[in-house]
Amino acid sequence: MTEQNLFYENIKKYIDLSETEFAKLSSFYHIEEIQKNQMLLSEGEVCDFEGYILEGCFKIFYNEDNIKEHILYFAVEDWWVLDIGSFVSGTPSKLNIQALEDCKIIMISKEQKEKLYQEMPQTERLFRLMNQKALESIQLRMISMLNKTADKRYLEFKSKYPTLEQRIPQHQIAAYLGISHEFLSKIRKKLL
Repeated sequence: MTEQNLFYENIKKYIDLSETEFAKLSSFYHIEEIQKNQMLLSEGEVCDFEGYILEGCFKIFYNEDNIKEHILYFAVEDWWVLDIGSFVSGTPSKLNIQALEDCKIIMISKEQKEKLYQEMPQTERLFRLMNQKALESIQLRMISMLNKTADKRYLEFKSKYPTLEQRIPQHQIAAYLGISHEFLSKIRKKLL
């Protein structure tokens, strides 16, 4: 599947667009390549972009007192990435977004997104539905972190990100699960 087709299929999950309308929508976006370990967003910067991932993996995280890293989620192919709070409010981000692999993403700036809303009002519905789905996902993650054992959270991780375990270091997975690398090793041995 071509990059444009992947993007088109993602949009079609939420709204119907003709090929002509999709071409117009696409004209508001541009492709960027992000190198492994490059920061797409650093804490303190304002998130003035939204990105759709064509290739690669990002981690979205915050640092506790610049000592401990807490990974909120990973964003992989066919996912969207941004700090929604900073993007909407224009305030400095509390989050960091870093490439864990070489990545290719389709980007839109906040300014371009506002123009897109004006020229194609049906896209407001698109992004409303996407935001609702993202909120649901965040709520389910919070419930999981509060109510499930580390073993169950690890199994959920494997289900949600079936290929990611082979792509990223184990300490990143442990940070996502809220456990130590050593404890993750024990869980993996136990489940084998």
